[in-house]
Amino acid sequence: MINKLRKILSFKDKLFFIYLVFFSVIVSLIETVGISLIMPFVAVASDFTVIETNKYYNYFYKFFNFETKINFILAFGFCLLVFYILRSLVNVFYSYAMAIFSYGASCRLSVNLFNRYMKMPYRNFIDKNSGELTKTITTETLFFALFLQAVLLILSEVFVLISIYSLMLYVNWRVSLALTLILALNGLLLIRTISKKIKTSGDDRADFHKKIYEMINSSFGNFKIIKLKSHIGKISNKFLKINHAFKKANVVNAGLSSVPRLFLEGLGFCMIISITMFVIYKSQADISGILPLMSMFILALYRLLPSANRIMTSYNNLMFYHKTFDIISSEIDQPQEDLKEEAITFEKEIRLKNLTFGYLKNKPILNKVSFVITKGEKVAFTGHSGSGKSTLVDIIIGLYKPREGEIFADNIKITDNNIAALRKQVGYIPQSIYLFDGTVAENVALGETYNKKRVTDVLTQAKIFDFLQKEQNGINTQVGENGVKLSGGQKQRIAIARALYSDPAILVLDEATSALDDAMETKIMEEIYDIAENKTLIIIAHRLSTIAKCQKIYKIENCSVELIQQKN
Repeated sequence: MINKLRKILSFKDKLFFIYLVFFSVIVSLIETVGISLIMPFVAVASDFTVIETNKYYNYFYKFFNFETKINFILAFGFCLLVFYILRSLVNVFYSYAMAIFSYGASCRLSVNLFNRYMKMPYRNFIDKNSGELTKTITTETLFFALFLQAVLLILSEVFVLISIYSLMLYVNWRVSLALTLILALNGLLLIRTISKKIKTSGDDRADFHKKIYEMINSSFGNFKIIKLKSHIGKISNKFLKINHAFKKANVVNAGLSSVPRLFLEGLGFCMIISITMFVIYKSQADISGILPLMSMFILALYRLLPSANRIMTSYNNLMFYHKTFDIISSEIDQPQEDLKEEAITFEKEIRLKNLTFGYLKNKPILNKVSFVITKGEKVAFTGHSGSGKSTLVDIIIGLYKPREGEIFADNIKITDNNIAALRKQVGYIPQSIYLFDGTVAENVALGETYNKKRVTDVLTQAKIFDFLQKEQNGINTQVGENGVKLSGGQKQRIAIARALYSDPAILVLDEATSALDDAMETKIMEEIYDIAENKTLIIIAHRLSTIAKCQKIYKIENCSVELIQQKN
């Protein structure tokens, strides 16, 4: 666990963690001093003559020139009151510092995971479930804060236990060992029974929580289809079952978490009563003679039992949230693209040489592919579904890396050092267009601070600016989640404007008009050809009408790429 924590926590978090561990040692010492002071106070309060017979009491009595023994005892008591108030303040500050650390680490971890997911290679990203990624970033990182708090609570309370236990051993080691044996056996019993069930419920919690996120994303993403098919009842019942299982896992944890506290409290009171009965039976007299000693042990138990309870509760929390720890530990190891910002030009051509690619080894989708795309050309790729059209284009624009072969831009090999520069020259219009809930301008600029003139220019090029000005609220028109307030053609035009916003040298259409009717598709394609007059245009399409004006048409079949049409 230590190695995983070192990997997950930032350098700042590690320093803060060390500081808190050191702080917890100080807290444990304060707790021990607080308990050790009770016995002398009870001793002097129950027998004033101790002030004269005990050299330490006598020293302070004379040093501060107390007039009466009562004044000495009152001053002693007042000092204890001040000490316990300060002790409480220190504990409050420690709890606050622990909360700052755990939730601060959770926040930084959430940002770290988001950045890692965004830097994940596209090939790895498509294997992930977006609902699971969302859950990890938002929920699992929050649970990780609770996991960290449990770790710190265990450490702090262990230090308290060691300090107080050392004091008890010093006062009377026989009684201390007997109490230790009883507490250890009962603690082991709780770990073997309660903690084991809580760990199982923690596994269930993580699994069903993941299914909840996945189902919400799936249901909201297919909302219109679900409404049409009237599947709401079935989906609601399925969601109810998953939530019920998730609730059950949390109920088991909440119910069993209180068992250690109640068990240990009952055990503690039984031990105190049993010790008192044993002392009375042994001495056949009252306990006034050993009242200070009894007071110290009772107070020590009174403080040790909550510590033992917190340790058990925190241990159970570790068991309940251990899946969170495992999830985050594995996700933090996701592969990252280490791309440099080396510049690259595209003034002449992009050339593929003996390129081979496959999602699985020994199962190539493309094999020994070679061809050239000249700057300014209009190139189309056709083929049946699953033939590798989109995969090939994703390789050309730098989203996938070939397993074998090379790609060149103006005779410069594409590598991790310059691939980011190539990607920046690409404007991409996908088949499935996602518009987030915001304005047209925000969607065109993809959430970045936008240039109003540039937004207006590209919307004008996409032939939608006049409509927005007359019928809507111009570039400030709200599109709704996933563009629900717009028609398919309007979404398509905003996607075109988005692709043009960065003034790319290469414009890619990945089945971009396949969802439109023939008339709308023809109209939009005419406009795209006009817009891309001075750009390199790469089109993935099934319909021949879409690619009629392309200079080169390639057909992808049987892992190879064949030029089937070329125009001057």
